[in-house]
Amino acid sequence: MKTIAMNQSSVSRFDAAQGRDLYLAWQVLRGAQPQLRARNAANELSVSEAELVACRVGEDAVLLRPDWQELLPDLLALGEVMVLTRNEHCVHERHGYYRETTVMANGKMGLVVSSDIDLRLFLSGWKSAFALCDETKGGIQRSLQFFDGQGVAVHKVYLTDNSDIAAWEALVARFTAVEQSNALVIEAAIQKPVELPDAEIDAVAMRERWASLKDTHHFFSLLKKAQVTRTQGLRLAGREWAEPLAIEALPQLFEQAAEQQLPIMVFVGNDHCVQIHSGTVTNLRWVGDWFNVLDPEFNLHLKANAIAQLWRVRKPTTDGVITSWEAYDAEGNLVVQLYGVRKPGVPECAKWRELAEHCSALPLLEA
Repeated sequence: MKTIAMNQSSVSRFDAAQGRDLYLAWQVLRGAQPQLRARNAANELSVSEAELVACRVGEDAVLLRPDWQELLPDLLALGEVMVLTRNEHCVHERHGYYRETTVMANGKMGLVVSSDIDLRLFLSGWKSAFALCDETKGGIQRSLQFFDGQGVAVHKVYLTDNSDIAAWEALVARFTAVEQSNALVIEAAIQKPVELPDAEIDAVAMRERWASLKDTHHFFSLLKKAQVTRTQGLRLAGREWAEPLAIEALPQLFEQAAEQQLPIMVFVGNDHCVQIHSGTVTNLRWVGDWFNVLDPEFNLHLKANAIAQLWRVRKPTTDGVITSWEAYDAEGNLVVQLYGVRKPGVPECAKWRELAEHCSALPLLEA
């Protein structure tokens, strides 16, 4: 697996004059399509979402200092919030409190670990932050939005009816950047690793290391050492450890978990943030191609027809085998991952394993 370095010469600067032009174009678009979401509006205007937000600085957006070590722990003062993390095909929304927040001393990693908001933060990729006030039919919607160097949203925090607005105002005042400009640096995308031919992979050695895993968190280093992409690793692991499933089985897993009211863990992430729901799911609904969980504290929006591969994956640990379902898009990007609820040091829930192993009557696919 070989990584292509980013071409630094393709880094571009989005200046203040362009920002004003973009703001005016966005106003016209919003007038014509008032329900258009910011992500889709940015696509319509051929800019990144961060550029679209930056053009609002001085209007209804404030550029914040990217001081993650101080800013993120201060989010607890906001009270109950709704946090949103997404990738191209799946949106994960969770209500709760931004408690138990830790940012590592080097500022590159962070954790939020609680029963409601559970996050893994890869902060070296976080580049800009904004506070926004959007006018909606229900009133002013306040949010904090964080973006990577390519202008892609990595995480968002929305105030709810139970949030502390005074704390919000104090936080924004404390972290407002000295220079309020809609100029923004947009970096070229980092190329993803190139998949090596299967014949160049020592699959036997990889399977041996897989069989000796002690912790699920060591899985990434296993793939890196084997020089395989994630889906290539699953394909070469053998059916003892990874089995391809019919894509249609994924909604069935949610449905049967809902019927049993079985607590599950739902992971959705991007390159810089992973958000986790631990608990039951109840209100499941299809809307066109989107499969949704619409519960009071947890919402999931999954573009089902974007799933190209679905795998049942088993990883040995000191607590026994841990079973997951993993869904990938056509480019091999992880879209959503499901586990049974468990704590470190505790074996996998027997009911989850039964469901994960036997939920669907659909036949296994050929690897």
